[in-house]
Amino acid sequence: VALWGKQKSLEGDLDLQFLLVGGPLVKICSNSWKKNRYYKLQEDCQTFWHESKKKFKKTQTFSILDIESVRKGRQSEGLKKYTDASVEDRCFSIFFKGRKKNLDLMAKSEEELNKWVTGLEKIINNMHNLSDQKKREHWIISCLRKADKNGDNKMTLKELKHFMRQINVDVSDTYAAEIFKKCDISHSGTLEGSEITEFYHMLTYREEIDVIYAKYAQTEAQMSARDLLNFLLNEQREQVTEEDAHRLIEKYEVDQTAKQKKHMTKDGFLMYLQQEDGCILKPTHKFEYQDMDQPLSHYYISSSHNTYLMEDQLKGPSSTEAYIKALMKSCRCVELDCWDGVNGEPVIYHGHTLTSKVLFKDVIKVIKEYAFKTSEYPVILSLENHCSVDQQKLMAHYLISILGDALVKKPLGDTMPTNFPSPKALKGKILIKGKRLNKLDAVFTSNKVVEDETVSEEDEAAECKENSEKPKPKVRQRVKHSTSLRPQVNVHCIYLHLLSLHYCFKKKKKNSCVLVATAFIHHNMDKLSRIYPAGSRTDSSNYNPVPMWNVGCQIVALNFQTPSKEMHLNQGRFRPNGFCGYILKPEFQRSLSSQFDPNTLTKGPWLKKKIFHIMVISAQQLPKVNRDKHKNKSIVDPLVRVEIHGVQADNGSKETNYIDNNGFNPTWNEGFQFPISVPELALVRFVVEDHDTASQNDFIGQYCLPLTSAQNGYRHVPLLTKRGDVISSASLFVHLMLIDAQ
Repeated sequence: VALWGKQKSLEGDLDLQFLLVGGPLVKICSNSWKKNRYYKLQEDCQTFWHESKKKFKKTQTFSILDIESVRKGRQSEGLKKYTDASVEDRCFSIFFKGRKKNLDLMAKSEEELNKWVTGLEKIINNMHNLSDQKKREHWIISCLRKADKNGDNKMTLKELKHFMRQINVDVSDTYAAEIFKKCDISHSGTLEGSEITEFYHMLTYREEIDVIYAKYAQTEAQMSARDLLNFLLNEQREQVTEEDAHRLIEKYEVDQTAKQKKHMTKDGFLMYLQQEDGCILKPTHKFEYQDMDQPLSHYYISSSHNTYLMEDQLKGPSSTEAYIKALMKSCRCVELDCWDGVNGEPVIYHGHTLTSKVLFKDVIKVIKEYAFKTSEYPVILSLENHCSVDQQKLMAHYLISILGDALVKKPLGDTMPTNFPSPKALKGKILIKGKRLNKLDAVFTSNKVVEDETVSEEDEAAECKENSEKPKPKVRQRVKHSTSLRPQVNVHCIYLHLLSLHYCFKKKKKNSCVLVATAFIHHNMDKLSRIYPAGSRTDSSNYNPVPMWNVGCQIVALNFQTPSKEMHLNQGRFRPNGFCGYILKPEFQRSLSSQFDPNTLTKGPWLKKKIFHIMVISAQQLPKVNRDKHKNKSIVDPLVRVEIHGVQADNGSKETNYIDNNGFNPTWNEGFQFPISVPELALVRFVVEDHDTASQNDFIGQYCLPLTSAQNGYRHVPLLTKRGDVISSASLFVHLMLIDAQ
């Protein structure tokens, strides 16, 4: 059956054939655990198999879609620690999405290594380039394979029931028998060949698509280019011409006869709705579309806090991998907490805690390699310097020797700048943000060492919070700074604690300070503000970043290692503009004449009152959740929550009813509306949960984007995991409309 076929675009490929045959690799876990294991790609070309010596599990598999990257050489911390440099050209690592531990492997030879890596990269790219429709087919294929217990490419009634559970649908024995009987045309007691194909079509039938298509298919029961244009104008509210309709037919129609007539069949229409043109995110916003020639202070900058940590702030591991993950998510500001290490080597870790340490030079090497893989715009290193003079000198040496010309060591022009350079002017450059010395004049003298009364950003923030409770000022430690580090630091980013900006605050009852929003917005027009989680968040939890963006703060740093609602909002904020890590702030946060205040919302160009109408129609192929023993056979009862995050007046949340026992194709057809005052600051977040009457709902998937980046009309919403990775088969189908308020 075609559904069981391989990836056609790679048929006959020698590297693919090598993976299908497979071979032995050495799996490396420690100095003493290095063992031969047989690895191969399964016939479905989407599952990787390897033998296991575990008592109750002789083989193990993982999906190609779970792979984040394949890296040649001794790039993982494990391979660096447990192998010798002499086997560099035989080693490679497979890194997975989420928290799954990476797989460190060693091939017999460099030639075999290249075959493994090249083959894997080809199959991964091929899977990623599949259309959403093909990904859904692949997902169903994998479930069919799991249900086909004896591997005979046939399905019994028992296997069909097992398959329905695999795809998250609960059906009665009577209904299962009815489907089976209808498809078993040969009356053989099994489904095979075209019968399985018929079963697949019956299973994937979508009534809501039929209804929409029938309304506009007015030409020989198909959509002509003119019919499609009517749909695009009336439902999708797009400013298009008949030529655009022709382009969509050419791009998505699968029937050649219909294409020659310039018609679109129902299959072509569904293909269009499931691809980027029918996605909720505006296709133009997937790429860079904003002006990147304005000062850095005019942009929100994707920023990480305690970037080196993989888990909590007290005893969790520090790792170069954490920097790689953040940079590969287009994070443009990473943090380095630098302390004296053994053997004269500076290290990075969360000081005075049990978190593990990572060498400063290893972090700089990783930043050099990964800084510009997903975005060419500048990376800012937020440096917390606690090192002795000698180790500071070594830090300066590593920064200069490793980063080379990428490191900004002097102003871009011939004179001292009066404003920030633009992201465009700093393409491919690395800036270092550090604390300004009290004795700046010493930088320009022959002195090699300058003393400074200093504490870290977090300690100083805590000190300011305690100020009202402690009448005596805290005694600060006098730290010596090497002037060899000074030319690298603060060329364009000078640290200044916010509480020195008295004009931004006003006193209120109970000695609390409330920010005067308009004054702070003006401050952020020509200065950078870095916001970070309180030191009391020892579990690496996050704060809500939206209020900080509302007052124009640029470097709103979050714990990237912690999957959370706050990180979903961060991902949504930076999703447009090519996911480059820089988003241009609205004009009213950049113009000196602006009197915008997100709390009072007086009249001004920011006030554009809208009504956001959203109908949640259906979902497709939701994954199972919670693999606990008591739930591993349960079917999800999904509900959808729609949230608006922006200025206080716009915040809101509404949710659908839950659907009993259907995660494959639940239908809601429930509509909501939200009044919106400042659309340019609003984010919309979709959350899908498994309803539970006895305990907290289980998370299924989410997606977030700026409201101004959402397309009107019938749209599919891709779903992401809690960590922000795509769930390849799952989506929501919605209808949305942002219109002027009356």
